[in-house]
Amino acid sequence: MGKGRFRFLGVALAIGLGACGGAQASEVEVVRLGYFPNVTHAPALIGVEQGLFEEELGSVRLETSTFNAGTEAVEALFADALDMSFIGPNPAINAHAQSDGSAIRIVAGTTSGGAALVVRPEIAASGEIAGATLATPSLGNTQDVALRAWLLSHGVTADLEGGGDVSIVPQSNSQSLETFVSGDIDGAWVPEPWATRLVLEGGGEILVDERDLWPDGAFVTTHLIVRTEFLEANPEVVAAILRGLVSAVDSIEQDPAGAQQVVNDSIESLTGSSLAPEVMTGAWANLTFTLDPLASSLRQSAANAEAVGLLEPFDLDGIYALEALNEILAPLGRVEVSS
Repeated sequence: MGKGRFRFLGVALAIGLGACGGAQASEVEVVRLGYFPNVTHAPALIGVEQGLFEEELGSVRLETSTFNAGTEAVEALFADALDMSFIGPNPAINAHAQSDGSAIRIVAGTTSGGAALVVRPEIAASGEIAGATLATPSLGNTQDVALRAWLLSHGVTADLEGGGDVSIVPQSNSQSLETFVSGDIDGAWVPEPWATRLVLEGGGEILVDERDLWPDGAFVTTHLIVRTEFLEANPEVVAAILRGLVSAVDSIEQDPAGAQQVVNDSIESLTGSSLAPEVMTGAWANLTFTLDPLASSLRQSAANAEAVGLLEPFDLDGIYALEALNEILAPLGRVEVSS
C-alpha cells in the first residue's frame, strides 16, 4: 500500500497506534464517542439525546465528547482518547493516510449534502468569480477541497498561500458569517447551517449547491469512523452503536419535525444558542440522512485533494469496514451498503 498524507494537516500519531492487527475480543466498560454540535450530525445528536445508543449498549457506558473540527477528533482518536467519532470525509482520509491505512475504519454513513458556495448577489448575477476573496473552514478540509476542485475545473487559479485568480482564506464558519456581512470576503464555501445563514443573515446567494456536482446529488458529508484496534477488540460494542444509529436515522425519516426539534434543543444545550427556526428549516431541506457511506464520493474527494495539491497519492483500500452494518440491515430487509 502506498504512503501519503495531507499537507498542512499533519497529526502526530500515538506510539503503537499502527500495531492494531490481531486484537483479541475483550470486555470493555465504556465506549467513547465523538460528534459535532451541528445539524450535519443530526443522527448522532438524536442517538445521544434520545438514549438510542445507550439502550443498545446495555451495561457498557457511553461517554461522549463534542468537537468543532475533524482534526480535533482525529487527534483524540490517535491519542487513544476516543474510540469512535462522527466526522467529515477529508479528516477520515487524512487519518487513514497518516497511519498508512491502519488507524481507522469507516463503519457507516450518516449524512449527505448540505454544502454550498454562497457569494454576493453581484457575483451570483454575473457568474464572474475571478478577483474574489472566498473563505473555507480550514485549509484542506472537506469544503476547502471542494472549492479548490471546482475552481480548477473552471480554469480559475487559487494557490495554497491565498494567491491566484481567487484568494481563499481559512476562517471558522462563524467568522465567515461576520466577514461576509462586513464585506471583508466575497463569499464562502461552507456546510450547513452556515450556507443558509449566509443567505438569510448575510444577503448572499448560492452560486454553487454542491449537490449539483455529484451523481444523483449524493456525496458524503458525515460518516462514522472507529479506531481499528477498538473495532477488532470490541465488535459487539461497535455493532450496538450501529444499531442505535439505524434507529436514529429511522426516527428522522418517521418524524422530521420532531427530529429537528431534538437536534435544535441539543445544539442549544451544547453551545448555548439554538438555530433560528427558518435557519433550521432551510438547512434541513438541504440534507439527506443515510446509512450509506457513499464510498464513491469519498474516493472522488481524495482524487480532488490530490489534484489541488493537498494530498499525496494514497490507496484508500481497506478504509471501509461495513460488514457489521450490513449484518444489521439484512434482517430488516434493507439494501446493503457497499464500499
